[in-house]
Amino acid sequence: MGYIINLISDEAKRIRVLKESYAQQLSLLPKGTLRTRRRGNHEYYYLSFRDGEKIITDYVGKDEKRINELKQSLEKRKHVEDILRQLDRELSVAKRILEGEK
Repeated sequence: MGYIINLISDEAKRIRVLKESYAQQLSLLPKGTLRTRRRGNHEYYYLSFRDGEKIITDYVGKDEKRINELKQSLEKRKHVEDILRQLDRELSVAKRILEGEK
């Protein structure tokens, strides 16, 4: 039984390190939603995000390369957030097991 507890303890440590790494990665990625507004025949792209209570909307521009990079970064952020949620669940399970053994 001690081997399993050590294994779970090591896994909890690994999860904490991963969470820290992903949190740092998340801080470098843009947050918000890319919005498209049409004015006549033209499309304008804006990045909307929250800053506390305020909703900030920044004009992105029309450069397709920049828009695609921003879309990819936002998708990556969503993926990293999903991973962090999963790691939180796994860490919670590990903590419950370890607390039950003490």
